[in-house]
Amino acid sequence: MGYKTICLDYDGTIHDSIQIYYKAFLKAFDYLVQHGYQAKKDWTKDEVKRFLGQNPPEMWASFKPALPEEIIAIVSKMIGEAMRDSILNHEGVLFDGALDTLAYLKEKGYTLVYLSNSKNYYMEINKNEFRLDRYFDQFVSSEMYGYIPKKDILAKLKDTLPQPILMVGDRIHDMESGHANQIDTVACLYGYGKDEEFIGSTYQIDEIKALIKLL
Repeated sequence: MGYKTICLDYDGTIHDSIQIYYKAFLKAFDYLVQHGYQAKKDWTKDEVKRFLGQNPPEMWASFKPALPEEIIAIVSKMIGEAMRDSILNHEGVLFDGALDTLAYLKEKGYTLVYLSNSKNYYMEINKNEFRLDRYFDQFVSSEMYGYIPKKDILAKLKDTLPQPILMVGDRIHDMESGHANQIDTVACLYGYGKDEEFIGSTYQIDEIKALIKLL
């Protein structure tokens, strides 16, 4: 295989973010219902999981009827602040073995890149909370690139990274990032994606610790 760089998604790959996202989402959706922008709905965790891995504009664009931009700004901020508070209150949870796996990959000499469809502040508070800069050589959020698709962000990055590169993630955005850039992919089946999102992935793993055996 001989990979030199490993790009890792964060939510659903390293961070079990539904644990804090679900509560934050329900709070924001309740605001939409109260102000007449959405009909009342009882969301399950499985239904809410599908939003994880999407960038914020992409996520809110999926709502019908369409939400005004100023309302999107309000509820997006609500979710962000609620998740920030949860992380600062040490309520964030990483998948079992995530830090040990990152430590192993770092020790083996791989260049590690955090590549997430997130806002900058979210990336920074997670970096600080879990001391992720012990492991990652580079941190990249979609906000840094104006929320363009992850595959396009990777296209801009790849020539600056030691090659060959491996893309690791749990959603179709991660698989598309690899396919579009002729980069091998690892599908994280334990995350928030569905089986059809992993078609064509190079490898599939059932837990983050499986990267140790794979690499």
